[in-house]
Amino acid sequence: MKKIDIAIARGDGIGPEIMRATLQILQAAGAQLNIHEVEVGEKVYLQGHLSGIEAKSWEIIRASKAFLKAPVTTPQGGGFRSLNVTIRGALGLYANVRPCVAYYPFVDTKYPGMDVTIIRENEEDLYTGIEYRQTEESYHALKVITKKGCEKIIRYAFEYALRNDRKKVTCFTKDNILKMSDGIFHKTYNAIAKEYPEITSEHWIVDIGAAKLADTPENFDVIVLPNLYGDILSDVAAQIAGSVGLAGSANIGDHAAMFEAIHGSAPRRAGQNLANPSGLLLAAVMMLEHIGEAETATLIHNAWLKTLEDGIHTYDIFDAKKSTLKVGTQEFAAAVVERLGKVPEKLQPSHTAMKHNEPKKSQATEIKNTPKRLVGADFFIDSKENPIQKIKKAVAGAPLNFSFMANRGLTVFPNGPQEADFQNTNFSDHWRCRCAAEVATQADVLDVLQRMITAHLDVTKHENLYYFGDEPGFSASSE
Repeated sequence: MKKIDIAIARGDGIGPEIMRATLQILQAAGAQLNIHEVEVGEKVYLQGHLSGIEAKSWEIIRASKAFLKAPVTTPQGGGFRSLNVTIRGALGLYANVRPCVAYYPFVDTKYPGMDVTIIRENEEDLYTGIEYRQTEESYHALKVITKKGCEKIIRYAFEYALRNDRKKVTCFTKDNILKMSDGIFHKTYNAIAKEYPEITSEHWIVDIGAAKLADTPENFDVIVLPNLYGDILSDVAAQIAGSVGLAGSANIGDHAAMFEAIHGSAPRRAGQNLANPSGLLLAAVMMLEHIGEAETATLIHNAWLKTLEDGIHTYDIFDAKKSTLKVGTQEFAAAVVERLGKVPEKLQPSHTAMKHNEPKKSQATEIKNTPKRLVGADFFIDSKENPIQKIKKAVAGAPLNFSFMANRGLTVFPNGPQEADFQNTNFSDHWRCRCAAEVATQADVLDVLQRMITAHLDVTKHENLYYFGDEPGFSASSE
């Protein structure tokens, strides 16, 4: 049988230890792999590569069928960028898949029947890392959500449910507040859900949805959600299922895939033969399924389940009432190898029919060319004092009308608190001033900007206001 090329990275902290254990099990199980090693992470960062990866490593990863990566450490400061975010964006790994399964009674949990898969959008949202400081007090992060990105991840979630005999796909957003960015995620979910009538669909606002997940996870099956919410809640789900240390994840694109544990590099545990390799091992199982080695994946998964059943546990899940033997990283790996070919008796055995991460084309719909109409701009002003009178004077007679001003989302003009009420209001030094008309031009926007500059107003930036067809492409002026 021809061997399949995969790339691996041993990572930082506990990474080399859990990777060594994982590779030991893969080899013993007869996985048909050609392994190509790359170096990423802290050492590469400190060599001056801000993204933690060298050009030659990209070539190896792109030439491989999959990339199995141990956790890495990102140095503090210095402008270093998350390696995971870089890899996900560069390889188009739009879907993050994190199964969160309870292994009761062998691993303690309050939710014995929990079996939830979190499918998280993986390229957009606040993880673009676009941030600005424009005044002494204010810091801004740009939340980027695209319709195409929504379509890809939501369709992937429904296809995942079909492939894995899942019955329900739930969507979490915060579109009661973020009506446009989270709003398009929710609208896209509703549209795509209609294409899968055999799958139950439901939507929750993320805060109450998170509370429900933490309280009654058995009511959920597959959850699809934007990047930040998914990152947080997949860790929560993994922990309440039993332990973050038991969870693996897949990062899937149309042409590439990366597999990793969801936990970090835990440098304080490094070199002590303590770390639980289960998260990375289960990621490797997902990788084997993805590349067509389903039988080997099942063999390893069942041996791992049998090891848990036999009470052979690392320190993080060891319980004197349930465990029979506390072991280190390498001893745990040896125990799994010893049980290859065995099947758990109480836990649900793994089956080759389960194809968790089979690649699926996104089938995103064609982007419409909706007519776009400029109607003005929001101007952001740095001022320690309320600049309303100065703004009124500056833009008097301008082609755009001064119609609205807010501070941290609180309307100040025209229907905000009166001057006497401001004594109890916590204003920052960053003000948003809207100047608009029924129809505007770029020249009109520049005219207002020039007037403000001439009036010595410190305009830190401006955002153009557009209508797309009959729909405004900006948040309402009444907050």
